[in-house]
Amino acid sequence: MNPNKWEQLVFLAEEKLGIDKREKQELEVGELSDGSKIMGTKEIIEFKSPLGKIKMEKITRPKVVDKKVLHTKRIGGRVAVDYVYSPDEKVEEVNIYLQNKSGEWEEIDLEKMGLN
Repeated sequence: MNPNKWEQLVFLAEEKLGIDKREKQELEVGELSDGSKIMGTKEIIEFKSPLGKIKMEKITRPKVVDKKVLHTKRIGGRVAVDYVYSPDEKVEEVNIYLQNKSGEWEEIDLEKMGLN
């Protein structure tokens, strides 16, 4: 999803229903073999709708451009997968959850609703 569509969704939710909670968090996406951490962001908004309480999350992280498998030929040797992340390109993913009667969040499948 591009940033403009996300901002349109947030604007519509705020204008029509009112936003109860809005926050932005740093998120650890992965770790390289040298120990450095790859960070992303998570934006969360919550609002009440006619269906019930809804939470929308947008996760932004660097795009994976390559995968390197690190291994040794010895028995019991260490095997690891090291991902190569793009410094410029980002991947954005949106998840929508509906709160059920017990207060737990259930993910809404956007493909079944025809929104994806």
